[in-house]
Amino acid sequence: MPATQVLPVALASLLALTVSQNPPRGRFLTRQTGPFARQYRGMKGSTLMRMKEGEMSVRAVEERGLPEAQIIDGKSIANRMREEVRKEVEFLRQTSGLTPGLAVILVGNRTDSRTYVNFKKKAAAEVGIDSTEEVLDDTCTREEIISTIKNLSVNEKVHGILLQLPLPSHLDEDEIIKTIPVEKDVDGFSPVNVGELWLAAREISSGQEGYGPCRKGPLVLPCTAAGVVQLLLSLNIPLRGKEAVVVGRSRIVGLPVAGLLQGLDCTVTMVHSATRDTKEHLKRADIVVAAIGQTEYIQAEWLKPGAIVIDVGINSKPDITKKRGYRLVGDVNFDDARQRCGYITPVPGGVGPMTVAMLLKNTVNLARHAAGLRPLPLLDCNSTECKSSYGATGACE
Repeated sequence: MPATQVLPVALASLLALTVSQNPPRGRFLTRQTGPFARQYRGMKGSTLMRMKEGEMSVRAVEERGLPEAQIIDGKSIANRMREEVRKEVEFLRQTSGLTPGLAVILVGNRTDSRTYVNFKKKAAAEVGIDSTEEVLDDTCTREEIISTIKNLSVNEKVHGILLQLPLPSHLDEDEIIKTIPVEKDVDGFSPVNVGELWLAAREISSGQEGYGPCRKGPLVLPCTAAGVVQLLLSLNIPLRGKEAVVVGRSRIVGLPVAGLLQGLDCTVTMVHSATRDTKEHLKRADIVVAAIGQTEYIQAEWLKPGAIVIDVGINSKPDITKKRGYRLVGDVNFDDARQRCGYITPVPGGVGPMTVAMLLKNTVNLARHAAGLRPLPLLDCNSTECKSSYGATGACE
């Protein structure tokens, strides 16, 4: 699709956080009273009870027998996480004189990258994290970037190094990312962190990564992937044994999400550009994670009724009613899909806010690691199947 129709994930995440609006509300989640239940005496008891409790409306039952999807409010969940991070930063400052520090390397003058870097710094400041930036010209050499990374690596006030992507085309992103020390890899993209994620996905997803010499797993998780799984955990519903389909296999989202879902004992399928009959895979999926960057690619009829849909995609769609001439949409046709699935994230206001919240949490965890302090759990596990042993008795739980 034309490049002008797709916003980079970074800028879109910013816009998702700056949009001040209430999350969409299901039109069919309205309470019914009076003779409502008497109209449907022939229905099963469980359905009738849900109708009496106001979870289903007459119109929803008449049209398809199911209520409209519940909206997963990522913005609200992210705000709670950011408040927890703020409290943790204040605790570190008061008890150990430690202030977490984040350094962002910006190469070139892309408007979207500059905007997103500014927002990262603002978000960091709001929770008390110190932030700095290193700006390099878009014609800079590989050696110049690596030298900048080395200087930040020995700076004791910098706990997390973030290389703003994408880089200019003449630079090898993978090669340069590898030069960021694992103990300062705030994005979780280093080969060591990625490998540790896959090796310890089950411990991570259950909150049992441990501590000290017995610790399993990476120091941090990729921010967007962690945000996706945290949204799923926030639903507090059984995930074990669910069929999960991840649409897209990027190293930033698709691959780490697949690993973490396997850690939750989901049966995971990854579909991509070479997959045959993507629709059939989606029709049997209890969980769908869409991360392909194609405007409203996934249609409602491809989804299993009642499925959980996490839409990572951020795309711009022309809209003459908007002042800027477009609106943000995901990889899923939201308006139709919410008539079929059980839970769905909006765009904006779903995954985007979680990405930034996870970045802030990662920065704090790297600061704690540098100070020899016990890290925070990589994921907050609250469901009955995800009982954490974190904070139990010793260094090797």
